[in-house]
Amino acid sequence: MTSLTDAKKTIAISVGDINGIGIELVLKNHNEVAKLCNPIYCINDELLTQASKLLELEIPTNFKTYPTYKNFKIKAGEVTEKSGFFSYLSFLDAINLATDGKVDGICTLPINKKAWQKAGVHYVGHTDMLRDIFKKDAIMMLGCTEMFVALYTEHIPLKDVPKEIEAKKLYSFFKNFYTFENPKKVAVLGLNPHAGDDGVLGDEEKEIIKAIQKINKTLGSEIFQGPFVPDTIFTPNSRKNFNYFIAMYHDQGLAPLKALHFEEGINVTLGLPIKRTSVDHGTAFDKAYKKNNNLSNLSYLNAIKKLVE
Repeated sequence: MTSLTDAKKTIAISVGDINGIGIELVLKNHNEVAKLCNPIYCINDELLTQASKLLELEIPTNFKTYPTYKNFKIKAGEVTEKSGFFSYLSFLDAINLATDGKVDGICTLPINKKAWQKAGVHYVGHTDMLRDIFKKDAIMMLGCTEMFVALYTEHIPLKDVPKEIEAKKLYSFFKNFYTFENPKKVAVLGLNPHAGDDGVLGDEEKEIIKAIQKINKTLGSEIFQGPFVPDTIFTPNSRKNFNYFIAMYHDQGLAPLKALHFEEGINVTLGLPIKRTSVDHGTAFDKAYKKNNNLSNLSYLNAIKKLVE
């Protein structure tokens, strides 16, 4: 934790899938990150040395690690059981450092969900695991200052989304989101094309309308607005009026977000007893351990900045 003599916060960083680009981002950006916080990287010396040699990058002298232990041969760009389990352990160690009060927050670099599955990890991803550990209805929100998108449903099959569009569940989600973020105005997207066109293209919007009316009555203000037509709400004029959006499903919100702000976007988990951010990109196995791969560090640095603001 931050001491009285050190204004910088201490942040635990889980390095993600070691076969991907996470460790390269860590090594290349350590000096910049160390200006923002006191980083502790959850990786053991054996794997760190192996990765640094493959990348031909020196390990900085002030590089502090927490010895997440599992040693194996790095296989650049491959989905493997061993790298999947290591990324799980690295994340778990970061969580434990935060719950033990040894760090002020955690930043996570990308995992590979298939590698977790191969390793026998039953969680779909970071957020799913955090919900289970802390028994909280955490919300996944992604974006940047110009535009944040919260996801009502996340990593579930698209065919299952309509069954989740219930006024009671939506109201609870809206209430939690308001408590966590205290937004002045939020655009809620409809589920169907044209937001249902008055029931011609689907009637799930009726449930969304009920939830919006109830939450606004609870809050005594028209904070939540919509449901808006999904294919027009992200136009430049619409985005002048909103910088918070709630999408009914994953790609509905993240496709426009990543088209507009892919490199600088981050992932923020709302509603936890600890602070957690993540990069908003994957393991990029196609670029891992390759020279001149032009990796962008904006998402990583923005994720750190969000934790220390």
